[in-house]
Amino acid sequence: MNWSQQLFAWFAIVCAIVFAQSESLAQPVLPVIFPESCPIQVRDPSRLSKACIPETQPPVTVTNRVERKERRISLDEAIQIALANTNAVRVLGGITAVGSGRTIYDPAIANTSVDQAHATFDPLVDGRHDFLRNESPNAIFDPGDPTRSLITGGRSDAYSTTTGITKRTVTGADAAIRVNANRNRQQPGIFPLNPSTTSDVTFSLSQPLLQGRGIAVNLSPIVVARIDTERSFFQLKDGLQSTVESVIQAYWQLVQARIDVWVRNQQIKLAEQTHRSAELNFQARRVNAATVAQAQLALANFRASLIAAEATLLDREAALRSMLGFTPSSTEELVPTSPPSNEKAEFDWDQVVLFAEEQRPDLIELKLVLEADEQLLLQTRNRARPQVDAVALYRWNGLEGEMPIGDRLRSNPGDFDDWQLGVNFSVPVGLRSSRAGLRRQQLIVARDHVNLHQAMLQVVHILAAQIRSLDAQFAQYEVLQETRAAADVNVRLQNAEFRAGRIEIINLLQAISDWGNAVSSVTFALIQYNTSLASLERETGSILEVHGVRLYEERYCSLGPLGELGKGRCYPRSMHPTENASRYPDTERPAEDFFNLQKQDTPRGDRPPRPGPLPGPRDVLGESTTADEEPGVRPESLDQN
Repeated sequence: MNWSQQLFAWFAIVCAIVFAQSESLAQPVLPVIFPESCPIQVRDPSRLSKACIPETQPPVTVTNRVERKERRISLDEAIQIALANTNAVRVLGGITAVGSGRTIYDPAIANTSVDQAHATFDPLVDGRHDFLRNESPNAIFDPGDPTRSLITGGRSDAYSTTTGITKRTVTGADAAIRVNANRNRQQPGIFPLNPSTTSDVTFSLSQPLLQGRGIAVNLSPIVVARIDTERSFFQLKDGLQSTVESVIQAYWQLVQARIDVWVRNQQIKLAEQTHRSAELNFQARRVNAATVAQAQLALANFRASLIAAEATLLDREAALRSMLGFTPSSTEELVPTSPPSNEKAEFDWDQVVLFAEEQRPDLIELKLVLEADEQLLLQTRNRARPQVDAVALYRWNGLEGEMPIGDRLRSNPGDFDDWQLGVNFSVPVGLRSSRAGLRRQQLIVARDHVNLHQAMLQVVHILAAQIRSLDAQFAQYEVLQETRAAADVNVRLQNAEFRAGRIEIINLLQAISDWGNAVSSVTFALIQYNTSLASLERETGSILEVHGVRLYEERYCSLGPLGELGKGRCYPRSMHPTENASRYPDTERPAEDFFNLQKQDTPRGDRPPRPGPLPGPRDVLGESTTADEEPGVRPESLDQN
């Protein structure tokens, strides 16, 4: 069996082994031929990466009530906890927090593109070593017998090495220095130099004269990369502003929900007293059964309203817990301790607009987009120029080797050199593509200006609407305090008239309902006013600065030029928010105590005092009616009035 047959046999054996392995394994480790992917391969979900499941307990529900310890929390503390737990930026979405898609790692990820852009100007060192042997058979006539032939051949052993360094400059020039050496030995035969070594040192330079020339053009990719990093930073800042606003919104919504639960409880107590009074009057034959049924219906409706209010309270607490990064808890109840502000804020319109123009992240992002497109316009305008390059080359050549007598022969340095100077010119006829690209980029920059102008106009309208809303909410809050005071007086008088038997029970039940709505309305107006204050700070882009929040850069040791074996370099890793400054008062008491339950006298004058307390059931109806009291007796205080 000759060598070709042996090679074919080995090839057949290897192919048989590979195909046998492909048939036996569903997924071959080293497949040689990939089959067509006709079937859709879907892995079992249990084989996927596991998510970190937090330790949770069954949630508290309206019907599954458990005793929970209070955790009193101020608004400043809530903001601090939310920021400390903000690796992924969360915003309030309904009754839970949802991810915004932004994380604290986004600016650091974008910042890596700056180093990638810098890498264009890093020197490139390359080297190559080759060991070569060329031995080719030849057929020649046999000198002893011309009718026969001989197979002979020559052999050449060579070693070549090349080492160079290439560097691009900020002017667009490409400079290179390269050293080459080639050693060659040939046999059989006699040669002038054997072995012989040729070598050369080459310096080359190519400088663009039109397209690609200029420091600003060549540094433009770095500027664009830095702008992209800034955009990512302000996008993160925008998300954190939404987080702080969402925490404030969720906090005040929890305060409102707690007040609503308290109001519904007071309405039930008032309705229960009214129901007992109606039953006593029915027993004394002063009212009919329809009056008792009306009281029973109202009491059931108030109890249904309490269940809805308690469900809302649990949802609002869960929303705040979600914004803080907490898990649902059945052992701990969040109790807000920061009261809302009832002072009217004054604004300088010009300063508000100016601050929004400078600080709003979305406007800043549009400005950065404009700057990036202007840099791209600079690159596009440069590419629209003809390609004209000045080139220069200088080379020192050398030769050395061994003569047949065994002595070495070497050329003197500088005896042989090459040089080249020239200009390369290249331009597409008409520059149609480059001119179209330039025109397109000019239009994009014009579009960016229009978008920035439109965004600023929209911001002005948003700020105007926000200030109008704030003014209306505070004015409504002041008027609703009068409504609350009137509802307090009304429910007292209606109760007295009913107990005296001069009105129907429906009037008293309506008064109780109106009283609860008035209390809820005035607290809702004040809560909305405080929420809108935070929204205005958010719209001006100042909510982080107002709360003393800054972003600081955390660093970690990354791979340096030498890889894992070399000493690392520090690169940005993430942008963490700092702790917020104290801004909101902390009474260390439930926030609803701001609307205290102490007795409230009927206010005199045109405007009720601030802050207005919420009257309790004893303040509204006087002392509770018991079964031992005789129904129909009018209170002394009301007789005197």
